[in-house]
Amino acid sequence: MKEKIHPAYNAVTITCACGAQYPTRSTRKSISVEICSNCHPYFTGKQKLIDTAGRVERFRRKYAKAGENK
Repeated sequence: MKEKIHPAYNAVTITCACGAQYPTRSTRKSISVEICSNCHPYFTGKQKLIDTAGRVERFRRKYAKAGENK
C-alpha cells in the first residue's frame, strides 16, 4: 500500500438539527444533518398526514372500495 495517499480518518460528532449528537469517525471535519432517528417521524411514531389542497381526500375518493363511493 502506498503511504501518504489516504485522507486523515478522525473522530467527529454528527450533529442533528434537533440537538442530538452521535460520535463517529470520518474523513470529514464535521457532519450536520437535518433529521435523525430521534426526530424522524418513522422512528418516533408521531407521523403526520399533511393534506395539501385536498389531495389526500381526492386520493381516497379515487381509490375507494368498489360500491362504496360510486
